[in-house]
Amino acid sequence: MKYIKTGLCIFIAFVFIQSLFFKFSGSPETEFIFGTLGEWSGQAWFGKYGAYMVGIVELIASILLFTRLHALGAFLAVGTMTGAIFFHLFTPIGVAQPAFNEAGEVVGNDGGTLFVMACLVWLSAAFLLYQTRKGDREEVD
Repeated sequence: MKYIKTGLCIFIAFVFIQSLFFKFSGSPETEFIFGTLGEWSGQAWFGKYGAYMVGIVELIASILLFTRLHALGAFLAVGTMTGAIFFHLFTPIGVAQPAFNEAGEVVGNDGGTLFVMACLVWLSAAFLLYQTRKGDREEVD
């Protein structure tokens, strides 16, 4: 079971860390997602700063997953991905995201890859939380 937990932590951290480039560089994908959410919510500041806020939380979660506070990292991952899944399903950004070329022009869509990754991270983090809770009960018994 230890290898499964470690593998899931590595998977979550990989997904989060590779997405930091997009969130912190102002990529067209990030501008589309957070700009759309900012307009939809009427919170223009979210369109401008939301990616940075989410990226910082994902970075903290990634680090915590490999410490004795791994349950907190998993909790942050579940919370962050719950928001992502909600926004994909119930706002104008939708499930399939536009794909952009180097010039920032839309050249297709991602076929829902970003949404699927959010779901996989959510499931992985939820499993880690369940296993942590299950381990706590076994120690008490």
